[in-house]
Amino acid sequence: MKHFLSLADLTPAALHDLLDLAAQLKTEWQQSGNRPILAGKALAMLFQKPSLRTRISFEMGMQHLGGHALYISPAEVGLGQRESVADVARVLSGYVDGIMARVFAHNHILELAAHARVPVINGLSDFNHPCQGFSDLFTIREALGSLAGVRLAYVGDGNNVATSLMFGAALAGMHVAVATPPGYEPAAEAVAHARTLGPGSITLYTDPRAAVRGADVIYTDVWASMGQEDQRQARLRIFSPTYQVNADLLAAAGNAQVRVMHCLPAHRGEEITDEVADGAAGAGQSLLWIQAENRMHAQKAILARLLGGL
Repeated sequence: MKHFLSLADLTPAALHDLLDLAAQLKTEWQQSGNRPILAGKALAMLFQKPSLRTRISFEMGMQHLGGHALYISPAEVGLGQRESVADVARVLSGYVDGIMARVFAHNHILELAAHARVPVINGLSDFNHPCQGFSDLFTIREALGSLAGVRLAYVGDGNNVATSLMFGAALAGMHVAVATPPGYEPAAEAVAHARTLGPGSITLYTDPRAAVRGADVIYTDVWASMGQEDQRQARLRIFSPTYQVNADLLAAAGNAQVRVMHCLPAHRGEEITDEVADGAAGAGQSLLWIQAENRMHAQKAILARLLGGL
């Protein structure tokens, strides 16, 4: 594995091997702390979009493994504006052992990888969010014991998170039902590609109650992502209340043990209610906080594999 740009770049065997490494590193951390396998290594963290979880989970993950992470703000680089993406990749490659970038355009991730002499990790692009998808699979496997045959229902906007979940779930042999309003489906090429990756199945719905029927896990995300603020009011009218993950929608799953996930940040009262997010009043088992913590442990596996050669 030279870079970590998309879960679609993995094989089923490589995905499960990386999940095993994440579990090993999490257990090691909980028992005695991680070995400093990245001592002397440095990760450049290049941000166009801010994020609580992405920054802190990568920074602490590097620290736990004995390395160092350097935060680079949008104003410091002006990626693709003040400096070309290719030049940024070339310069950083002379300073650090890896680059994690959280960007708007997926093209920027691809260009960084094309010109960098060090591994590049996609911390998020408008096309996909492989670190989130990988850590979500890790959380589901941890909670349910296995991924094969698990039924995941994704309700809301067919965005970059939905794309990575489809890619990873297909590789893992899961069944994914994606429910979106008409016109907000995941990109057709992403759906088609996901269906070629492995034994999992991908089904698209417009009716969220049909999508969640029999689900083991119900997942949602914000209806208007960063960079879509001008669409927010229109999206609220289209998505609300039909695509809200609430107690009534959980009941439609017909599974008293259904788990709930959200990549955060959540717009409470919009795509998810408080009682569901917090797992209150019998409204399913919320995995939100375990899911957020597992970003760090799952990303340690990516860092260990790319920077530490594990």
